[in-house]
Amino acid sequence: MSTLKLLSWNMNQKASNWQTVLDSGVDAAMLQEAKAPPVEMAGKLLVKEELEPEVRSLPWRAIVAGLANNVKYDFTPIRTQPLGGSDPEALMVSRPGTLDAAVIRIKETGEEITVVSLYSLWMSPISQTGSSWIFADASAHRLVSDLSGLIGQQSGHKIIAAGDLNILYGYGEYKSKYWGKRYNTVFDRMDAIGLRFVGPQAPEGGRQAEPWPEELPEGSLNVPTYHHNQQTPATASRQLDFVFASESIADRVFVKALNSYEDWGPSDHCRVMIELESKAQ
Repeated sequence: MSTLKLLSWNMNQKASNWQTVLDSGVDAAMLQEAKAPPVEMAGKLLVKEELEPEVRSLPWRAIVAGLANNVKYDFTPIRTQPLGGSDPEALMVSRPGTLDAAVIRIKETGEEITVVSLYSLWMSPISQTGSSWIFADASAHRLVSDLSGLIGQQSGHKIIAAGDLNILYGYGEYKSKYWGKRYNTVFDRMDAIGLRFVGPQAPEGGRQAEPWPEELPEGSLNVPTYHHNQQTPATASRQLDFVFASESIADRVFVKALNSYEDWGPSDHCRVMIELESKAQ
């Protein structure tokens, strides 16, 4: 049985990290904070070439990339457009550069999978509130709304959406019920449109934080995927990266965070590996 191997990774705005993508041995990658691929890699990667002006001017963005020499599948980028656009074949995206998508058609089986890279931008309240908050759940909700444009039936669609949402999972009851409720609404909306949260989660999805972060309840299955500048991969404590899959394929999707000190890689986010087992013939 063949397996489609995918990667989700926040590249931390480093063009040099494209080589790590190529060396990862995956079939395609859903990337965030990605700079344009270096010119010398143009023949090695399949990416969307026709970008809307608002996206083309960004220093980095969400990107779905395939491997040009991969004979396992056909790769077709999905065009995007701003809200209010009139192109029926282009997906409307609320914030330029926060979502990219492509259709992968697996030649052996004919199965078509839509893969989507997601990035939730940080926001702040307006100045009159006097608040110093930053939050990303509002951006995550925009992404859920945008993803809805890829769904045209109640069941049977085949989507894998992954990325850096900058929110927390299973956080509220222990640390802050207010923020927990806000975060949970994102996962609830994903589930409502038929996209199940599939990881990464312990025990198969990677090592858990040690020492245990006080913000997580005992029994949480979260695995750290991000470290801030006062931490190292060994002391990382927060999971900000998540993978969702359509119910029709979710039981065939396996997710693991490469979050050990040895495997972490050259970014503040670790790589998240995703495998989709082929459907039975």
